[in-house]
Amino acid sequence: MSTLRETLDAILNERIMIIDGAMGTMIQRYSLQEEDFRGEEFKDWSCDLKGNNDMLSITRPEIIIEIHEKYLEAGADIIETNTFSSTKISQADYNAQELVYRLNKASAECARKAADKYTKLNPSKPRFVAGALGPTNKTGSISPSTEDPGFRNITFDDLREAYYEQIEGLVDGGIDLLLIETIFDTLNAKAAAFACMDYLEKHKKQIPILISGTITDLAGRTLSGQTPEAFYISLMHSNMFSIGLNCALGTKAMKPYIAELSNIAECYVSAYPNAGLPDEMGQYRQTPEEMAAEVKEFLDAKYVNIIGGCCGTTPSHIRALAELAAKYKPPHLREKQPISHTMKLSGLEPMIYTKESNFINIGERCNVAGSIRFKKLVLENKFEDALAIARAQVEAGAQVIDVNFDEGLLDAKSSMRKFLNLIMSEPEIAKIPIMVDSSKFEVVEQGLKCIQGKGIVNSISLKEGEADFIEKARTVLKYGAAVVVMAFDEQGQATDEQRKVDICTRAYRILVDQVGFRPEDIIFDPNILTIATGLEEHNNYAVEFINATKRIKETLPYAKVTGGVSNLSFSFRGLNAIRESMHSVFLYHAIKAGMDMGIVNAGALPIYDEIEPKILELEEAAILNKGADATENLLAFAQELREKQTSGQNVDGPKQKEVLQWREASVEERLKHALIKGIVDFIDEDTEEARQVLQVPLKVIEGPLMAGMNVVGDLFGAGKMFLPQVIKSARVMKKAVKYLIPFMEKDRQEKIQRGESASSHNGKVLLATVKGDVHDIGKNIVGIVLACNNYEVIDLGVMIPADQIIKNAIEKQVDVIGLSGLITPSLDEMVHVAKEMQKAGLQIPLLIGGATTSRTHTAVKICPQYEHPVVHVLDASRSVVVVSNLIKENTRDEYMEEINELYEDLRTEHYDSLHERKFISIKDARLRRLEIDWSKQPPVKEPSFLGEKVLNDFPLDKLVSHIDWTPFFSVWQIKGKYPHRGYPKIFNDPEVGEEAKKLYENATKMLKDVIENKKLVARGVVGFYPANTDETLDDIEIYDPTCPEQKKSIGKFHGLRQQAEKENRDEPYICMSDFIIPKSSGKTDYIGQFAVSIFGAEELSKKYLEEDDDYSSIMIKALADRLAEAFAELLHEIVRKDYWAYAPEEQLETEDLLKVKYQGIRPAPGYPSQPDHTEKETMWRIANIEERTGIKLIQDSLAMWPPSSVSGLYFAHPEAKYFAVGKINKDQVQDYMSRKEWTDLEYAEKRLGSILGYQ
Repeated sequence: MSTLRETLDAILNERIMIIDGAMGTMIQRYSLQEEDFRGEEFKDWSCDLKGNNDMLSITRPEIIIEIHEKYLEAGADIIETNTFSSTKISQADYNAQELVYRLNKASAECARKAADKYTKLNPSKPRFVAGALGPTNKTGSISPSTEDPGFRNITFDDLREAYYEQIEGLVDGGIDLLLIETIFDTLNAKAAAFACMDYLEKHKKQIPILISGTITDLAGRTLSGQTPEAFYISLMHSNMFSIGLNCALGTKAMKPYIAELSNIAECYVSAYPNAGLPDEMGQYRQTPEEMAAEVKEFLDAKYVNIIGGCCGTTPSHIRALAELAAKYKPPHLREKQPISHTMKLSGLEPMIYTKESNFINIGERCNVAGSIRFKKLVLENKFEDALAIARAQVEAGAQVIDVNFDEGLLDAKSSMRKFLNLIMSEPEIAKIPIMVDSSKFEVVEQGLKCIQGKGIVNSISLKEGEADFIEKARTVLKYGAAVVVMAFDEQGQATDEQRKVDICTRAYRILVDQVGFRPEDIIFDPNILTIATGLEEHNNYAVEFINATKRIKETLPYAKVTGGVSNLSFSFRGLNAIRESMHSVFLYHAIKAGMDMGIVNAGALPIYDEIEPKILELEEAAILNKGADATENLLAFAQELREKQTSGQNVDGPKQKEVLQWREASVEERLKHALIKGIVDFIDEDTEEARQVLQVPLKVIEGPLMAGMNVVGDLFGAGKMFLPQVIKSARVMKKAVKYLIPFMEKDRQEKIQRGESASSHNGKVLLATVKGDVHDIGKNIVGIVLACNNYEVIDLGVMIPADQIIKNAIEKQVDVIGLSGLITPSLDEMVHVAKEMQKAGLQIPLLIGGATTSRTHTAVKICPQYEHPVVHVLDASRSVVVVSNLIKENTRDEYMEEINELYEDLRTEHYDSLHERKFISIKDARLRRLEIDWSKQPPVKEPSFLGEKVLNDFPLDKLVSHIDWTPFFSVWQIKGKYPHRGYPKIFNDPEVGEEAKKLYENATKMLKDVIENKKLVARGVVGFYPANTDETLDDIEIYDPTCPEQKKSIGKFHGLRQQAEKENRDEPYICMSDFIIPKSSGKTDYIGQFAVSIFGAEELSKKYLEEDDDYSSIMIKALADRLAEAFAELLHEIVRKDYWAYAPEEQLETEDLLKVKYQGIRPAPGYPSQPDHTEKETMWRIANIEERTGIKLIQDSLAMWPPSSVSGLYFAHPEAKYFAVGKINKDQVQDYMSRKEWTDLEYAEKRLGSILGYQ
């Protein structure tokens, strides 16, 4: 006889299951009064019961059964018990704690009765009862008091006990499933899961556990701050049957988060969203048909296995969903993700440890044994001050924080609870996993009761025997943590290689075979012991550890290895130079052997290659026990250092920087030198000295600082300084000004009180990247150059709508507005901003800049919308001159007269060109298409796979060889002159060559750091599909890759055809569809698509800006752009040689790749071969790109986010070449509208505005 789990598996392999809708919504329709909730039994109850819906299962069970039956009649497979609030925690609001068991049992019986009735009516469609365990009205990981972030009004034990009591009533009432639902705090869910696992273990039952969380806002996190992936990882230990989301959001808003879960969940996925969002009256207005239409996207994308409704949904909604779901059969059902043995940990965010991951640094400074300062603060009860140590470790790169309070003078259990509760209130710390560290298991348990993520227990061992080991391991598993196992057994600590391996092997088999631990959650500590103690038997300890590590990784699949690195060097306490370099040498060899992580102060590790050769030789000999005298030699060297130390000499390396010659100049000259050279090291002390000399802080800016920046501006204007140098100068200036701000603010207030003007700037400029555009490198550079010339710059950022630009311009009384944009839709948005500025009555000059902008577009499209000055700015170097001329009253009129004359000429020239341009009809253009002889040049071979392949965390180092550096120098406005244009010839340019070299060196240095420390992440997707052209139109029809022989259409790519008349009558009018074989041929062709992106640059850029490091802020974005383009180039090469393999023997140098000397093309929507950005929507839909990779399309503009993203189509035919559509005529616009099913000509002309050949 099959188990219930097997029965459910069988159903879900054949169809989507339906869970019911909202109980509360239906109860409201009965207009029940207080007496309904009290009934006869509770008529004298001590408080009002109305609103306690769970009570109706006792007082009005016929209503609850009727509601269940309505949902079952509508098609629900699973109905939830009316027990959302049936815990003693929630029932305390009604003084009904003692009724909890009855409420749960009665509710389960109501549901059971209804389900059995419908199963009997149709045995082929069995119905199931899910016992609903709600979230309670308290949170385990959030303080209810803003004054006391460490306070909790509920404990983990309170929650666990309450859920256990609820489970008893539900199971006794006859439920089939346990549903932990509407979870907004994962710690509550972990308590519920613990109670479920505990109950099932004690009663030897197998009841599937379903878990459903709640994303509380569009930021995509639970109320307690976790991402969906972190939420899933935190609960993986429960062996849940399904994971999902419900409540808070409607279907559309829930979609990206369900997609995230679907992409990682090794179990089934459920979703039961609200019927949209409530209106201002709290009512849900979404109709069943509207909801079903949105849910269809979930089902089409194979996101869910179980679907239903939450707030506002009714039997009508469930019926619509059931009818929709019935249409989906294999192979159009979601399959569970394959079981991965990748180690997954979580805080508020996930931490995934793969084979490619670097060594995990476990921060040791929140350990009373690892940090004297931490211990002192804790002993003084300064826990909030101690948080700064945790925060510093995260900022320094710790990926896990070890927390330990094993100290005789401390109540370790209480300290652990207090400190971890405080950490949970600090998102910047709580985002990473916690290692709960104690030799006392009761302290470990206390720590596990405080963390909502999946942490690590440090540690358990076989020291007290197998029974104790198994009991502790099972407890750790119920809390959902990974575990460190020490190489101890009943005989004591393992010191030699064989004993270490034997103990770890024994523990591994017990944990995996008996306890049920996932092997990747087992972390062995084979004991790093102290060497060089003077005892010969200790000399080989490091070698024993390294060899044991290698064997453990070879023989115990997926297990990890860690260790306390500082133990190694205890013999050299007080000699930090030796200790720190010893740790680096040891890790160099241990990591090679397979060591995955370690408790170490990462900030104090010297680079292996930079250790002084003599010390390296001595330490390596001792650590690897290379000879009989290796230890003695290191001890002798240490003794020499101790003697020097005793005599007062510094043995830990030079601490003072050499006094530089320029430091001997006057403070004015020192500030000027620092600004020109971009040196920040002494800026605070020099600025303070200047303030003391000049007495007024503003005079420091107006005097030496501006004198220095004027030199910078002159050198830049003369071409003797280059943009990267200017940005470094700006960083120095920012730091100096930042230092002076408190003093200046005091002076400013005094000036205002005296009625004097407080401004000292040349003018105020507002900059913004327009709505729909996320690119800002150029804008940021302009801002820096203007700031260097004493303009106050207000940078609103990216994606800024017109109303915000105007509002800020008025409120901040700016002198100039500057708009920036990179993508073509930004051109229309700039026109819109100009119109709105005119409507608002503004008279502020408007600057236009960005890669897609031009003088002609500015003159033709933008100027006519705004009667005040509008000027196109070619690049950053011109911005100062333009702004200066616009702000100065004595130059503005004459300057604008010249600009207006130029723009009038441009408009006349443009309109004349339109009259002169000739077009052939779209019908004739199709007759003169590119004709490929398909009999002689048939379609290339079928790709090696059809459908999509996701490329997660693609190795950055593999992209470097494919970087095209030439555009990188253009970003920085460094351009070589013939014959020194482009990389690497630019290095030989007599004017810019040296600066180009410096820029390149800085870039490669940052790139190396980015790659080694995984500061950026490359992610993408590639897909291949059967396809044919509809030769009567210009469309490429895409077929379902799961059943290519059926040619079932899943979408169309719409092409645009060249239409401007050509002089050569034999020259074809090309469209992308010409490169795919027509459907009428009876043959199948193929098309590919891709999207790749570099994640993390925006966050790093923001961090650098906060540190006043504009140079690094721009550099990281520029590098991310280059990496994204390199990713696209490399991926195309892989496609040609492997994935599609139509050119497997291709051997091209990078230079030839960049010159496109290969077969095939990868045109992108929004570019010359297909200028319509909306085609990206088809790409994203077909391949589920956002859900699979996180690469998003910005609404309206369809720009990609992150900005460092590239996407496009793959055409493989030898005749496929890049081309430009050029201008098109109105007949093709109307034809295109028909094919795209657009009804609004104005909208079509807006989308195609850049290629319209008519006015």
